[in-house]
Amino acid sequence: MKKSNKNTRRSFVKKITAGAIGASLLPSSAAGAKNIQTIEWERPKTKYSANDKIRVAAIGMGIMGFNNCKSAVKVPGVELVATCDLYDGRTERSREVFGKHLFTTRSYEEILAREDIDAVIVSTSDHWHDHVAIAAMQAGKAVYCEKPMVQHIEEGMPLVEAQRKAGKVLQVGSQRVSSLVLKKAKELYEQGVIGQLITVEAWNDRQSPMGAWQYSIPTDASEQTVDWERFIGDAPKRSFDPVRFFRWRNYRDYGTGVAGDLFVHLFSGLHFVTSSVGPRRIYASGGLRYWKDGRDAADIMTALFDYPETKAHPAFNFQLRVNLISGTGGSQMTRLVGTDGVIEIGWSQVVLRRNKVPARPGYGGWDTFDTFTAAQQKKYEEWYKKEYPPLAPQIEEPAEAVYKTPKGYSEHVAHHANFFDCIREGRKPVEDAVFGLRAAAPSLAANLSYYGQKVVNWNGEKMVMG
Repeated sequence: MKKSNKNTRRSFVKKITAGAIGASLLPSSAAGAKNIQTIEWERPKTKYSANDKIRVAAIGMGIMGFNNCKSAVKVPGVELVATCDLYDGRTERSREVFGKHLFTTRSYEEILAREDIDAVIVSTSDHWHDHVAIAAMQAGKAVYCEKPMVQHIEEGMPLVEAQRKAGKVLQVGSQRVSSLVLKKAKELYEQGVIGQLITVEAWNDRQSPMGAWQYSIPTDASEQTVDWERFIGDAPKRSFDPVRFFRWRNYRDYGTGVAGDLFVHLFSGLHFVTSSVGPRRIYASGGLRYWKDGRDAADIMTALFDYPETKAHPAFNFQLRVNLISGTGGSQMTRLVGTDGVIEIGWSQVVLRRNKVPARPGYGGWDTFDTFTAAQQKKYEEWYKKEYPPLAPQIEEPAEAVYKTPKGYSEHVAHHANFFDCIREGRKPVEDAVFGLRAAAPSLAANLSYYGQKVVNWNGEKMVMG
């Protein structure tokens, strides 16, 4: 296989010297030691007049809706003016939190009909994402759409085409793509510090009822306070069920399970770091092992993804897991394993560990050398010294480097800031509809593999199945 020019150790060494590595890429301290560095971050300082503000409405005010609004209003020059939800208590709460001036409604069409609204934040259940996002762009609004961008793969290209036709900014809400952590990981990866990428391991494990989506249900939930028929939409009809409404992630009619909710974050991060368009072959397994509360979505899923060689990266394998009942207590990590080291991406830090392949094979120890006769061992040692003469002293690179985010930094706010900056400047956001589909599709294909018990093929370049 022809190696990628960008991501092999050899090409990296050609670019910069060992001394430059220590000076420009790694925190400075004693060679071989553990280094810790805070990633640089410039706080936004721009102020805008009332006439220059971007006026925003939120459609869907569940957990992510509220958190998206809290992040959005922290961005300079953004004003929240309206909220929409199908449970009256949430819109009432939005006025308690964000101000009595808010216009509130159950109808997202009322939001889209208002000419004074520039952008909408779509945080509905997954099965409404494409409907609302497309309608919003057709109404002339910029869209911030929660992940996964769509509930089903076949909904992806219509949304991509709608964005192209409308010419409006669409940002998908896997906020880590805007994080300092992933930007640093991408910088390290592109510098080639781990050599050729071989495999990637990622997991997002949890161990709590909340982590498994057993969210609180208000005591006043009823057919009077909830627009159940509107919530159902194009999903199968059924009688009012507050559990399905407030815990919709547990049900395939409205959500996408662990793959759509959590795999997609890990795909988004991996694709950002490696500039990948996605895997070719997908196989997933799992089950419903613990949270047997009436849900029909798995509570554990593991999957394998084969990434083909591209101009951006060599061929590699991706191992992915989400476990909602992990006795470890829960953790999240993406680990890129190369020929010369490892990049570990956590919530608030990146860790680089170097483990180079020895330049010389050596002999002795767990080796056939000790089975040679004494005479043959002597001859072999003489041959080895001629074949591998002593090396000149080498500059020892730090064995481990840690890069942490600064105090007060929020990747959620950063992702919203990218969205609003793109609206003002008329440029493409970091996670547009094409990026969003290329992250969502392999996640949703994992569901197809798991429920269909089969290998699924996906073409990330052309964005088609098969």
